[in-house]
This record gives sequence, C-alpha cells and structure tokens, in this order.
Amino acid sequence: MSQSIVTPKHMLYYSIILNSMKEHKSLSPSRSIRLAVALGLVSLLILQILMAKVQAAVITGRTLTIGSSVASASTSYTFTFTVPSATVLASFEAAACTTASGACTTPAGFTSATSTLSAQPTNLGDATGWTVNTGTAGSLRIKKTGNVAAPAGSQTVAFSGVTNPSATNSTFFMRLTTYSDDAWTTAVDTGNVASSTAGQITVTASVGETLTFTLASATVALGTLTTATTGSGTSTMTAATNSASGYVVTINGSTLTSGVDTITALAAQTASTVGNSQFGINLKANTTPSVGSNVSGTGSGTATANYGTADQFRFVTGDSVASASGPTNSNTYTVSYIGNIAGITLSGSYSTVLTYIATATF
Repeated sequence: MSQSIVTPKHMLYYSIILNSMKEHKSLSPSRSIRLAVALGLVSLLILQILMAKVQAAVITGRTLTIGSSVASASTSYTFTFTVPSATVLASFEAAACTTASGACTTPAGFTSATSTLSAQPTNLGDATGWTVNTGTAGSLRIKKTGNVAAPAGSQTVAFSGVTNPSATNSTFFMRLTTYSDDAWTTAVDTGNVASSTAGQITVTASVGETLTFTLASATVALGTLTTATTGSGTSTMTAATNSASGYVVTINGSTLTSGVDTITALAAQTASTVGNSQFGINLKANTTPSVGSNVSGTGSGTATANYGTADQFRFVTGDSVASASGPTNSNTYTVSYIGNIAGITLSGSYSTVLTYIATATF
C-alpha cells in the first residue's frame, strides 16, 4: 500500500481556511454560514484527496521464483506481478526484509551487490533502457529515466547474481514497490512476497566395477568327420561391463589333437573346404557350412575383425575374438566351430580344451 503524504499544497489549503475564518469573525450570521459551508466543502475535497492516496491499490499476482533456495547461493530472482495503477513508472524496488511489515531489516547474508538484470522487464513500461542500481544494500533496484510507456498486463522483472540469506530453512520477505520517479521516492503501489531458504541434502552412492562373462556350453561335438562333410557346432557366451574402457575376450588352447596327430589350425581367415585338414572358428552366421548366429543383445560389443566375417574361419591361440570399447550392456556371442579332414588324416578321437578369457580395463 502506498504511503500517504501531506504535501505543501495541502498545508497551504489549511492555512487559507484558518486565515479566512480569523478574518471573517465579524461577518453577519448569514455570510458566516455561507463561508462555513464553502470552507467545509474545501476541507472535504482535501480529505478525499488524502484518502485516495491512502487507498492506492495493492500489487496483485505476486510470485517470486528463485533459481536455488540454498542458503548463501548466488542465484536468480524472478518476480512476476500485476500493477493495478496505470501510472507511468520510472523505478522498481524489491527490498529483502525479515518481516512482512514494519521496519525492514535485511536478512543476514542477503546481498544485491552483484545483481544484474537477466533480461529487460516485461510490460513494466518501455521495452529497453532499464538499468540496475546496486547502491542500496538489501534492495534489488532498477530504473528507466524518461520512461514513457505505462505498465500493462502482467509484469516480469528477473535478476541474476543475487545472494540468498545465509540462514538455512528461514523465511524472508521481498517488499515490492513501484515508483513514478527514477529515484525510488514517489511510491505508486506496493506488495509483499514470501520466500525461504532450504537446507541441502547430499545423496551418495557408489558403483563397483563389474564384468559379467558366462559360457553356456561345456562341450561342442563336431561329430564324425569325413572327407565329404564338414563337422560343425556352436557354443555361446555373454559379456557385459561398466568399465570405461570396455572389455576384450580372448581364446586360448590348441587345435584338435589325438595323441601326436592333429588337425591343422587355420592361421588366417579361410573358407571351409571339405577334403582339407582344417580347424577354425568365427562369431558369425554362416552359410558354408550352415552354422552360427550373429552377435545379439543391447550392448555395443562386436566380434573382432579376424573372427567377424561370415564363412571365414581362423584359430590362433591368444587371439581376441570379441570386444567392446566402453561400458556396455550384455551381448551374446555364438562361436561357430568347423572341422574338416584330408584323406591322410589318421583315425582317432580328436579333442581340445579351449579357454575364453574376458578382461576389462578399469
């Protein structure tokens, strides 16, 4: 609510009335009555003027949005409100106080010393030219000297670089005042908005390093090998990790062996050819022979280049067969095995033990 002010003009009116009454004490009764009526009307007019000033409308629709409610935080203050008066305004103030009324005491820690306008005010008057004044401690102030546009609709004034009060979980009040001059002296309308600081809650959690690796098959049977057919089979494995550098899966072991006799391991990617001594693997869906599946799952793991071409097989112990370059969900790899023999391959029971090792880098 605006403050009522008895101006020099009002005092002059009262002086005229009193002097007139003194000068006309000796008038006739009828003239005295007429003078009294006239003076009464003047007094009533002055009273109405004063009452109009006292009953200035209150700013409505007042809200304050604070970017952070943490005590002592440097943050943004955005005021939205609606001024009831159509008076052209030249300055605006939001004073921080510990109470909603009475003498204003600035909350401890609150400062506007580094405040700036986040943007030009909306609907307060002219669209440009408003500037911040940080000369009054505890008050957010802006002005526009020579503003000519009247306020309209809902107003928004947004500040940055405002420091919250230092007490946690404490309520404070911003007293809003609009002024018709650019010196924050002639108030037009006012209103309060309450806000508060809040305590901080720190939530912590830890995540341990993980590497998941499983093999679904213990034995792969290639059947009875002949010079006219290719023996084939599959095994599966899954891998996942939260390692920033991902993982690598390597294969270790030897080729198919029976005593001192062996089936030749494919040292380079080679097509399966019946009638040749061959042992190899890949991690693809193949057509010759028809065996295997492509990598599946929601992870980012892939078969490595030496084992990632369909119908091309290889086996070199220590090779990496699958990898992921970063943290990844699970992938399922299907390893395809092929075995071929030549006409001179000696009979026997051939086997090997292969070990897959998954290594994550943390």
